[in-house]
Amino acid sequence: MLSRKVFAGFVAGALLLGACGEQKETATEKAADLVADEEAQETTTTAASKVMAPLSGLPVDDDAARRPALSIKVDNSPSGRPQAGLEKADLIVEEKVEGGVTRFIAIFQSQESELVGPIRSLRTTDRPVVSAFRGVFAFSDGVAFTLNRLKGAPVVTVTEHDDASAFVNPKGRKRPFATFAATARLRKEAGSAAQPPAAAFPFLADGEAFAPAGATPAASARIDYGGRTSGSFDWDAATGTWQRSSNGRPHLLVDGTRLAFTNVVIQKVGYRRVGYNDSSRFPVEEAVVVGEGEAIVLSAGKQVKAKWSKPSNEAMTTFTDAAGAPIKLLAGPTMIALAPRSEPVSVT
Repeated sequence: MLSRKVFAGFVAGALLLGACGEQKETATEKAADLVADEEAQETTTTAASKVMAPLSGLPVDDDAARRPALSIKVDNSPSGRPQAGLEKADLIVEEKVEGGVTRFIAIFQSQESELVGPIRSLRTTDRPVVSAFRGVFAFSDGVAFTLNRLKGAPVVTVTEHDDASAFVNPKGRKRPFATFAATARLRKEAGSAAQPPAAAFPFLADGEAFAPAGATPAASARIDYGGRTSGSFDWDAATGTWQRSSNGRPHLLVDGTRLAFTNVVIQKVGYRRVGYNDSSRFPVEEAVVVGEGEAIVLSAGKQVKAKWSKPSNEAMTTFTDAAGAPIKLLAGPTMIALAPRSEPVSVT
């Protein structure tokens, strides 16, 4: 049987141990709360550092947003496919060149790609297109006529002719379809002279629906460029993208992925001959992209008839709906197809 003194001492010790336990637990809880606060603060800081990419509307970090646009001329003839790196482009412009074939101007800003190509020569259509995005313009070379037309454009040029070390020639590719490059390498070659682009479009806020005036449902669209190239797009609700086909076949890249876009802008333009023939003796044409005309904008499984306007080489092209309001696009990659006004465009 315990004495009162021993019992009192036992109770006092137990109370002391309990108090120490409470103090230890409280300290542990405070440490856990501190870590949670730091993680929350870090998450908040990371989220706050994200800004809208000017050409895609997607959230990117500050460094990516401050990069200059990099426009690369990419072949799209049957012999030039499959291409590499196009899935990383924020924006692709498709233009008819000669002989019924098309080429792409793939514009990179928010993402880099380790390999892009095949890179080809410029055409006179390119001057007013790339001038709006400024930055860097990479192409293989060009005839004197087209090179002279590019003079004075607000871009830093990187060409295989002048900067051969910036380009690579993968095995299995034959010229003129063997010129490729990494986007980071091309930017490095251009130095720090180029500046970031302005926003290409107004973009919808996260969760905001695509609903411009006059929008109606659409499942597919087809563009005929005349001669040897047609481009079509099928709406895929599962991915929320318009999946590209060329000449009736899925347009696949070297890694097997299918070329797809969140938005497709079919810009109807006139084409005119520029006065010389290419090496295959086909007359070279250029798209008239300064001025105004009709367009069709595809997004979110819908189509809307639009008007396009571009007052100068350096101005961005704007697209407005039937009410005259600027059309806001969903954030994501976009294709602008410079469709010949003289050829049919069908949307179903």
